[in-house]
Amino acid sequence: MFSRRDLLRATAVGLAATACSSPSTGTKPIVTPKPKPKRILILGGTGFLGPKTVEVAVARGHHVTLFNRGKREKIQALDQQVSPELAAKVEHLYGNRDPELPADDEKGPDGTLLRPDGSPKGLAQLAGKSFDAVIDNSGYFPRHVAASATLLSKTSSQYIFISSISAYDEPSIPAAGGTEDMKLATLADPEVESMGAQFEHYGGLKALCEKATHAAFPGKATIVRPGYIIGPGDPTDRFTYWPMRIKQGGDVLAPGAPDDPLQWIDVRDLAEWLVTLVETETVGDFNAIGPATPARWGDVLQTCVDAAGSGAKLAWLPTSFLEANEMGEDGAFPIWTAPVGKYAGFHRWNPKRPIGAGLRYRSIKDTVTALLEWFPKELERRVRVTKELMAEGKPAPKGDPTTLRAGPKPDAEAALIAKYRDSKK
Repeated sequence: MFSRRDLLRATAVGLAATACSSPSTGTKPIVTPKPKPKRILILGGTGFLGPKTVEVAVARGHHVTLFNRGKREKIQALDQQVSPELAAKVEHLYGNRDPELPADDEKGPDGTLLRPDGSPKGLAQLAGKSFDAVIDNSGYFPRHVAASATLLSKTSSQYIFISSISAYDEPSIPAAGGTEDMKLATLADPEVESMGAQFEHYGGLKALCEKATHAAFPGKATIVRPGYIIGPGDPTDRFTYWPMRIKQGGDVLAPGAPDDPLQWIDVRDLAEWLVTLVETETVGDFNAIGPATPARWGDVLQTCVDAAGSGAKLAWLPTSFLEANEMGEDGAFPIWTAPVGKYAGFHRWNPKRPIGAGLRYRSIKDTVTALLEWFPKELERRVRVTKELMAEGKPAPKGDPTTLRAGPKPDAEAALIAKYRDSKK
């Protein structure tokens, strides 16, 4: 099982006031000026958060450049990249951000070696290019982040690094919830370049990436630490499990208690906010977490029930029973975490700072409705891609493409509900 830390992975401009005075005064309404077009470089950009960020940035009139290996464009196993129409509006640069990898790792979508004429390879392509902002959503190792940030610091004005709530020192998280000023995680070996067998290095590596960002962009760095990112396009099915499982109907195992806290960030809200941070040139450290007011686990699941319309019934099983049956461990029920012990403050982060910097949240109903509409098409895509890759003799994604990638298996869920009910007879 991975630890909960390991499983973590409406714009200010749009909401700006347009005030109208009384017609009798003759005062003209205040019109918020359109943001000046920015030159934005995204390191990565073809996974989950990246395409949403590209969509927002292009829609707001900014000029976007993507730098990545082109892996998802060559092997469409995850296929979360921007649409062909949108991709045509974006500059694409291909290469590996690891400066120590050989040049033959750098191939375009058609498999041909890039720049055989000896022109710049890898990060060297970015040398001399100027950007108003860099959004790094593919940095996991401090050596990589230091290389890109140091190079780009000479010509770029802002570096936004997408970190994680996992970057905090887990034992230091207070039961009442933490803030951006808490102690960060550390590693016994800061030179390690692996996540570890149980992803135990993930948080510490993210913290070191943050340090590298601040060192290269002193006073010009923006650190964004999301919690659970959810919404259409999520390849993990973590939150998606709940509306889709509830859509199937019947008795649905609901772990814990209705009053348990829950926090998340919709990927579309996060993407819009990232572009807002660029437009406002906002720097500093921020937790990307919501909603604005504390949410209850029971209310979230009931929203899924109401939206799904399947007549599903929530079967609440207490944490103590789940733990006694070895189902209270990390990752057994995606998104949910029992608010006890060292996890008491896990879903109680203070959102004051990101809200002050323009982060806005859509309703959980909006997110659930979008997932219910998106996921059936996503399953069809997974099945299609798996068949295509197998027909070509290429490795296909692991697991059954017709099932959810998270949550308990149906047989285990039903057996646990039955066992609990029997214990109460």
